[in-house]
Formats: sequence, structure tokens, C-alpha cells
Amino acid sequence: MRHFGHLAPEVRQRLFHQEPCVFTADSEARLLAAALGATLYSPATRPRLADDILKQAAHGVISMVLCLEDSIDDADVEHGEENLVRHFADLAARPGADLPLLFIRVRAPGQIPDLVRRLGPSVRLLSGFVLPKFTGERGLPFLEALESAENASGRRLFAMPVLESPELLYRESRVETLEGIFRAVDKYRDRVLALRLGVTDFCSSYGLRRAPDMTAYDVQVVASVIADVVNMLGRADGTGFTVTGPVWEYFRAPERMFKPQLRQSPFLEVQAVELRERLIEHAMDGLLREISLDQANGLLGKTCIHPSHVLPVHALSVVSHEEYSDAADILRPERGGGGVMRSAYTNKMNEVKPHRAWAERTLLRAEVFGVAREDVGFVELLAAGIPG
Repeated sequence: MRHFGHLAPEVRQRLFHQEPCVFTADSEARLLAAALGATLYSPATRPRLADDILKQAAHGVISMVLCLEDSIDDADVEHGEENLVRHFADLAARPGADLPLLFIRVRAPGQIPDLVRRLGPSVRLLSGFVLPKFTGERGLPFLEALESAENASGRRLFAMPVLESPELLYRESRVETLEGIFRAVDKYRDRVLALRLGVTDFCSSYGLRRAPDMTAYDVQVVASVIADVVNMLGRADGTGFTVTGPVWEYFRAPERMFKPQLRQSPFLEVQAVELRERLIEHAMDGLLREISLDQANGLLGKTCIHPSHVLPVHALSVVSHEEYSDAADILRPERGGGGVMRSAYTNKMNEVKPHRAWAERTLLRAEVFGVAREDVGFVELLAAGIPG
């Protein structure tokens, strides 16, 4: 699989100075954590689940979560489990099927070994489990169950804990909760692919819901949690983890939004202006601002509940030619002793030691999402990926 792999080779060549790399579900964890991108959630009870997964993969989805938790009714859990087992077997019977990274969101630790056993040979299609309402105390049984299931199946399985508990939100218990979370995930570091933020649950504790023109960072009680999570769990000193961006709740179908504009070349300047105006008109400006703020605050990737969110997340994850130029210059071997230099774009200072961690993160993102050509921006990347 690869990001933007659903585009024709000649389109990728036109868009990218460096194309996204090819990877598999068995690639190294560091690469997969960066490559998650827009992780699309789907209820595990969907009647055509296998077909839905293949359809989304064909449209550029790289990671999916099949949910047995909040997205389905309590009474439907057993049916959801049976549906998952049946559709995994269906996918396993389709040789050569191009699948995304697949994760299952469970409710209880015991579901992990039970589902792995019931999946049988089709467990080879599973990348891991999403662990809800994770704290140090509640999370350890999930991680222990995952380790047990991995040993029994012989299949490498990753965990993606969701940080969404009230203890993490409340100021008086936040630091203690974060310390407990760190101890738990540090103990199982090799199995923790990424930490996910459950901002909807944070808002519910205060009866809040952000409007479509506001981001999670405009809700101060939520923004403070994000800052502390990154502060304690997302450090660039080797102790941190990949932390993904919060879910965006609003959506419009992009085909209806953009098809009138795309009858002509999307690379004309007037088309780019019209496309951006249509994005704003249809309330996607909030999503775009939140993705940008996610990145500015150290988050990578995003939880998504609608396919229309996937392409904007991926388009904004592509490294610009200017970013790539700066990062590559900072990490040149002869810069190892430090120093400062003017950027190749002659518009900023690049200081080797303070900017090194940023440069390393940027080149990792460039590896999985690619580097845009010098004259290609977000609008061109977005327009090229919209189905005709």
C-alpha cells in the first residue's frame, strides 16, 4: 500500500517531487505509525463490511477501525463480533485484495483473545486493536490480553489506546492519570503504535459540542488536555509516542461539492480559487484549520468518521517542497556540529540543533506521504484525488 496509490502513475509524477513510499502491514512500527493518516472508523455491524473496506481502500484509505464500542448499540455487540469474523473470512478468500491496515475497537480485554481465536487464519489481515477509555489501571489488562493473543496466534498485533477518560480531562487528576498512562504504554512500547485522542468524550463531560466553524483548539478545556498529552506523551526525545488528531464530526460528500469545478483542469488558477471557496462555503474550513493546528501542535494523522475527511487529511499531510528543502538541509551530515544558515528559499533561519527533531519528523512524513513539487500545493493535491 502507499498514500495516493489510487492515483494514476502519471498523476503522481505530476504532483510529487518525491512520491510516497510503498509499505505493508508488516513494515516497521515507526513507519506505520507515521503512515496511519486519516483513520476511518466504521461500525462492525455493517452488512457489507468486506465490500466497504475494499471500496475505501480503492479510494485511498490506509487505515480503518472496525468498531465494537460506542458506534454500535450494547445489544449488537455479539452480532458485531460474528459479522467481523464472517467478513474477515470473506476478505481472506479474495487473493490479491488491496487492504488497508485493519484494527478492531473492543469494549473489554477478554474480547481480544476471543476474537483472535475466532478469526483463525484470517487474523493475518488484522493489524491490531483500539483500546477504549485508556488509563494506566484500566489499560494494563487490555495490553496483557493483546500480548497473550499475539503469542497464541503468532501474528504481530499493535495497540492504539484511546485517551478519553474523565480522569484525564479533570485538572486535579490529570497529571497522575498521564503518569499512569505513560507507565502502561512504556512497558508495552513495542506494541503501542499510536495514542488516539477522544475529544468527543472530553466535550461530553462538560455538555459541550464544537460548531463546524470551530476547532478543538477553540474549546479551551479540550485544548489544555491536548497540550498536556503532547507534553508528557509526545516528546521527541525518544520517550514519546505518535499522538493522532481528534475526530471531526461534520461532513459533506466531496463529489457533490466539487464535480462542477472539476469538469475543467483543476490546475488552473481560477479553478484553485473556486475550489478553496467551495471548501469554505461547505463548512470544511473548520476541518482544514483543525488539521493544520493538529500538525502545529505535534499530532500526526486524524480519527475520521466519514470518507470525505480522508483526502483533506492526506493532502495536508504531504510535505511541501519548501519544508523538505529545509529539513534535508538541516540534516546534511556536515551540519552535525550545529550552526545556523539561511534557508534555500531565503525566507527563514534554519538552526541545526534546535530544528533537528522537527527535520527528522518532517523527513519521516515525507517518506510516507511524499513531497509535493515546488509549484504544487494543497488545492492541487485535493483536486487530483476527488473521484471523477
